[in-house]
Amino acid sequence: MTAPLTAFGKVACLVILLALLALPVIGSDYLIDIGTEMLIFALFALSLNLIIGYSGNVSFGHAAYFAIGGYVNAILLTTYGWPLLPAFVTGVLAATLTAAVVAYFCTRLTDIYFAMLTLAFSMLVWAIAFKWRSVTHGDDGFVGVTVPALLDDRMRFYYFTVIIVVASIAVLWVITHSAFGRSLVAVRENLGRAGFIGIHTRRMRWQAFVVAGFFAGVAGALFGMLIKGMYVESAFWTQSAQVLIMTLLGGIYSFFGPIIGAAVLFMLERLTNEYTEYWPTVLGVILLVILLFLPDGLVGLGKRLTAKAKGKDKTEGAT
Repeated sequence: MTAPLTAFGKVACLVILLALLALPVIGSDYLIDIGTEMLIFALFALSLNLIIGYSGNVSFGHAAYFAIGGYVNAILLTTYGWPLLPAFVTGVLAATLTAAVVAYFCTRLTDIYFAMLTLAFSMLVWAIAFKWRSVTHGDDGFVGVTVPALLDDRMRFYYFTVIIVVASIAVLWVITHSAFGRSLVAVRENLGRAGFIGIHTRRMRWQAFVVAGFFAGVAGALFGMLIKGMYVESAFWTQSAQVLIMTLLGGIYSFFGPIIGAAVLFMLERLTNEYTEYWPTVLGVILLVILLFLPDGLVGLGKRLTAKAKGKDKTEGAT
């Protein structure tokens, strides 16, 4: 049974959905492209948080499933001329199957060993994409992806992305607020105690990893069609690091935190690149600020400020 949204949450979700639907009407082509990419990375960050925020493991290789979903979908659409639905589904399933295999080995470990093994598998995927030039075109990138005529329009592809991303977020909401999600939180809080009360902790962590890989594959397939290309950088560790920072920035203990973090970091990157070429330096500073001052992310900061304001109001009312 899922936890219901509060009245404020329902209103906020409705307002955001209406804003998303209205964006192509009131925005420029540039804003539509920005909005599409932001939605994709919001889903990407949300999928990673299923591993970090709910099962309590840190993955440094989540970009692998993003890249696999994008590459397989792009290659099937372009090289083999598959229709959209079979190509898209096959790309997502390829990412999911890879995540299932990787999770089988990674969930045998915990803490830093888990994290480093996810990184090792991710770099293996990057190496395959880099070296298999006959299929992926290596570091030249797999460009000129064939997008079906129905979606070969900026506005139609935007609405297609909205439908896929909103549906994915709704499914993730149900998963994380179900008995499965609550069991995952128990695993995160105390692995030993969760096992003692009968939770199969390794299987739970494996399932969370696979679901996260599935939705990362969805995001990757959308991304490849958006930019009409896939590049080896999508599987590199820096891509995993960026989505990890998005998740941390928003707040890993909040369902909507990664979405907020993705939106904020995405806009900061765009604004920074307009005025300076030192975005990696700015990104490092943001990470330091998160680790030192915002351990619960922007959502945690907002909760603390709200609690402080309420406490102040109560104090003033008592006086």
